[in-house]
Amino acid sequence: MCRLKKFRMILFLICVLVLTSAFNQTIQAADNKKAINASFQTTAQSAILMDGNGTILYEKESHKRLPPASVTKSMTLLLATEAVEQGRVKLTDTVQISENAWHQGGSQIWLEPGETMTLHELMIAIAVVSANDAAVAVMEHIFGSQEAAVEAMNQRCISLGLNDTHFANVNGLPAPDHYMSAYDTALIAKEAVKHPLYMELCGIKEYWLRDGKNWLVNTNKLLWWYKGADGLKTGWTQEAQYCFAGTAKRDGLRLISVVFGTPEPRSHLRESIKLFDWGFANFSAMSIVNAGEIIERIMINKGMEKEVQLIASENLTLLLGKGESKNIQKKVVVNPAVTAPVAQGQKYGELLVLRDGKEVGKVDLVAEKSIEKASLLRTLQNMITNLFSIK
Repeated sequence: MCRLKKFRMILFLICVLVLTSAFNQTIQAADNKKAINASFQTTAQSAILMDGNGTILYEKESHKRLPPASVTKSMTLLLATEAVEQGRVKLTDTVQISENAWHQGGSQIWLEPGETMTLHELMIAIAVVSANDAAVAVMEHIFGSQEAAVEAMNQRCISLGLNDTHFANVNGLPAPDHYMSAYDTALIAKEAVKHPLYMELCGIKEYWLRDGKNWLVNTNKLLWWYKGADGLKTGWTQEAQYCFAGTAKRDGLRLISVVFGTPEPRSHLRESIKLFDWGFANFSAMSIVNAGEIIERIMINKGMEKEVQLIASENLTLLLGKGESKNIQKKVVVNPAVTAPVAQGQKYGELLVLRDGKEVGKVDLVAEKSIEKASLLRTLQNMITNLFSIK
């Protein structure tokens, strides 16, 4: 009986020690986050800085629902880009301007009802000068109506896991129940930078429209002012004040900055520069693997070929604080038994990245090509070959 009491007491003390340690680690992590945020201040109502993998480096009221003005078009342009990539529309499509697009007001390129313009030029107008009329014209062309487009935008929010964003129109003009958060906007930007067409459009500094009759100059002045800046979307209304979702890349490190509700002209750009400066000064990137890089080979049972190469499904870059230890290890984990058929792009393993024994990143390993299942005759031939082969 005494032994049982001692065992229970020892077990109780162990539980207390484990819980205390976990609690202290949680408190320490919270304190570290507070210390990081305390080292930087912004006049924006809401702000966030994250890297291209989604790691949050700084945030201030980042989940607060606020009117986003033309930052709305970060989603509009994403859906338009995806529609082009999916082959649903072509950049060379001729778009006829509706009366609904004509009377949008605000920032515009003065489209006229019945006028025609290519989809490409309208998308450029959205990216460069945040044209409200062009945004409606593009989304009507792709989805049939602005209402259908808004529904698609809200559905895309769900697929991206956005909890504090809801759209009532495609261009960000003031409307009830139309809001975004800095965090959600950063996730949209994180998705946008994966699309070359999207970044190409956002990176256009100047463009002559209508055969050189109209000169468009990008509202994102960071394209001129800031080294590595390559996107993304500015916004202003009296209700929203000045807003900006920006991206910049230096030495392999992609940073995404979002500020909402800054008070005076150009303050959204100033605060974004401050965030970028702070981020690049305190963090660096280590490239671990590039998309398509061959990582491993695995044997295939009953296949037309005996093995298949596994490649990295995407780029993987590790975020490091300046001066941090770089004790990085890579670990490959693959499926040991694979039977044909094999589909190109199918996952068969993972490349894990460890720092001091703790997982800090991973990327899927997928089949480089498809391998068909071998016929019965081919399987017998392989069995005979293997039987008489010299080991």
